[in-house]
Amino acid sequence: MCSHIDQDSVPDKPGGALGYNGGHGSILCHDKTLPIQRSHPETDVLPDDQRDVQHCRGCHHRDQQSTMLQAIERYMKQAIVDKVPSVSSSALLSSLHLLKSSFDVVKRWVNEAQEAASSDNIMVQYHALGLLYHVRKNDRLAVSKMVSKFARQGLKSPFAYCLMIRVASKLLEEDEGSRDSPLFDFIESCLRNKHEMVVYEAASAIVNLPSCSAKELAPAVSVLQLFCSSPKPALRYAAVRTLNKVAMKHPSAVTACNLDLENLVTDSNRSIATLAITTLLKTGSESSIDRLMKQISSFMSEISDEFKVVVVQAISSLCQKYPRKHAVMMNFLFTMLREEGGFEYKRAIVDCIISIIEENPESKDTGLAHLCEFIEDCEFTVLATRILHLLGREGPRTPNPSKYIRFIYNRVILENEEVRAAAVSALAKFGAQNDDMFPSISVLLRRCMMDDDNEVRDRATFYLSVLEHKQKPLNSAYILNGLQVSIPGLERALHQYTLDPSEKPFDLKSVPLSTTPICDQKADVTTASVKMPEKVASARQDIFQEQLASIPEFQGIGPLFKSSPTPVPLTESETEYVVRCTKHTFTNHIVFQFDCTNTLNDQILEKVTVQMEPTEGYEVVCFIPATCLSYNQPGICYTLVALPEDDPIAVSCTFSCTLKFTVKDCDPNTGEAEEEGYEDEYVLEDVEITVADHMQKVLKPSFSAAWEEVGDDFEKEETFALSSMKSLEEAVNNIVNFLGMQPCERSDKVPENKNSHILYLAGVFRGGHDILVRARLALMDGVTMQVTARSKDEVPVDVVMASVG
Repeated sequence: MCSHIDQDSVPDKPGGALGYNGGHGSILCHDKTLPIQRSHPETDVLPDDQRDVQHCRGCHHRDQQSTMLQAIERYMKQAIVDKVPSVSSSALLSSLHLLKSSFDVVKRWVNEAQEAASSDNIMVQYHALGLLYHVRKNDRLAVSKMVSKFARQGLKSPFAYCLMIRVASKLLEEDEGSRDSPLFDFIESCLRNKHEMVVYEAASAIVNLPSCSAKELAPAVSVLQLFCSSPKPALRYAAVRTLNKVAMKHPSAVTACNLDLENLVTDSNRSIATLAITTLLKTGSESSIDRLMKQISSFMSEISDEFKVVVVQAISSLCQKYPRKHAVMMNFLFTMLREEGGFEYKRAIVDCIISIIEENPESKDTGLAHLCEFIEDCEFTVLATRILHLLGREGPRTPNPSKYIRFIYNRVILENEEVRAAAVSALAKFGAQNDDMFPSISVLLRRCMMDDDNEVRDRATFYLSVLEHKQKPLNSAYILNGLQVSIPGLERALHQYTLDPSEKPFDLKSVPLSTTPICDQKADVTTASVKMPEKVASARQDIFQEQLASIPEFQGIGPLFKSSPTPVPLTESETEYVVRCTKHTFTNHIVFQFDCTNTLNDQILEKVTVQMEPTEGYEVVCFIPATCLSYNQPGICYTLVALPEDDPIAVSCTFSCTLKFTVKDCDPNTGEAEEEGYEDEYVLEDVEITVADHMQKVLKPSFSAAWEEVGDDFEKEETFALSSMKSLEEAVNNIVNFLGMQPCERSDKVPENKNSHILYLAGVFRGGHDILVRARLALMDGVTMQVTARSKDEVPVDVVMASVG
């Protein structure tokens, strides 16, 4: 049973670990043993009459409406505390299924569930605790008291212990990790439980807590170390898999297990051996790398692609840790690249090689040469086009760029139309950055103009036309740096333009910017548990655009420029009203979106607005209320603010916020509200507008070309002293976060043992104005910074200089 519980499902899904997906209640006597089998295989088989009772309660009651439940409520309560464990367990499971449709009825059965939670039967206690948790899960204090109570009393069921551990760890995560609480002590005490599943659950919970220190991890790591020598393969696998996770963030904490992990390298189970060796790669010393790589080579052909990807990810992490070993890694990766394998495996290797090239400039020639050989016989179009894009970006900057032309042009001759189009774009980038190569590139592009595919011909014609003008600004705008707009947004804007004919030409500045730079969609090597944020952010921006465009009050304020990446909490999570703010920036306005939740079950809020008072010249235009906030049902209200027109440099402001609403008392059980209400208000945290809210990040793959393209018509330069900064890394991070601009050419990475550094930043100021910043940093007593800003408009430059000053 416990094997069905996962970290995500237990606290929130009653039909998963704590319930069962049984048959339909309309067939009352189809199979009398069905509820027993579905509740748990350990449940005792009953005589026919008791089996009929259990079946009717376990299946039929799930489909009853709340009104009918009240008529049989007494029988359900009796069943929950029944002496027969299977009857009690079946009633508890039925109650879990009924929670969504009849919460108000089921919550009256808490006393009976409390009694069942004291049962000696392991399944009854487990299901009773599950019901108690789901009834109280919206009341954080009640859940905390429940965990503390059963932690003191002790539990008989190992499944119940696992549930309590997961609930406790969820509470600790919401507390943002205070380790001095009884909850953490409870989880740590479970490391000494007699049941292996409880011990592992506790260890897993501790290592997955955010911001856990090495000292706090030590007891959990010690337990996992013991499991590494267990005779049970499942325990060994669980231990090494969890240690592998720990090694990603705390490699030093796992170092003590290296001897046990080395013993597992020769384990007969190749999954265990793979995880062991990848963990050693993360925790081992630089001197042990060569030996470990030889051990990996000995069984790579015997493991599945899934575990090969794990090995590649470990090698990628190792390259970042020991950059001097990149040559060994690169040769090993290239050997793997030539072997048979699926798309995910090959993509992981290509991603790893690219990350090595970007982290270690001295490995660029070797890495590009390996990738050139790979695309000579590459069956995956996505990988071929990605490598061609990389060659177009990095190849022209190498000492001998002409050697890559043969590999690129071969793709034009031998590959499908998608790869041919990518090859044409790569060739154009060589011609745009190297004047000596332009004659030969132009010949090749003219040949491409005879291609059978329209896309290939059009690209070749367009690029050749741009290159023949021999103007660097044109090369930068149309070949090297490309479009920076949202493709769905561009499609919508063009469609709208065709529906409403106008003599004015289409303005590209009216299109929202892309949150992922189209010209350089970098795919870092990530573990399976890490999500790719760029696509999510892009989709989120498009959703906001559609939502705001549908509100009549926002029709005339133009396209959405930027939405803040994460909502800002304006209340504590435990308060009666929970409010979070998302800022949406337009050309001349800012829309504040307030996501509000009412956590009081005896109140309904109506006409909910957030009144804002600015400290500067900002003007509040209107408030759009949330009509009604029922218990635990989120609602959205908006406040529209106009930016000061007379002072465009005033980009920073602080707003005091007050939540105002009409309160109507209601019956917690029925949800029926009284007719009369009264006005009330609730003071929120202040909301700040900073220069970063007016900036959108864009990546310029060729910063120097973009710098020349913008020109020096509105260039300004000033020197500042950052006396509070103690290192170049700290200064770089603070500047990037403060300005909200995108670091280019990996300039946010400060080389070791350097006393000076140059940071390149690119962005777009609201209204669609490109802005570039070059910051020269020098470390002495503090950090001295010389800032040079360029734009085609004066306002963005003045804004940056005024904000930094």
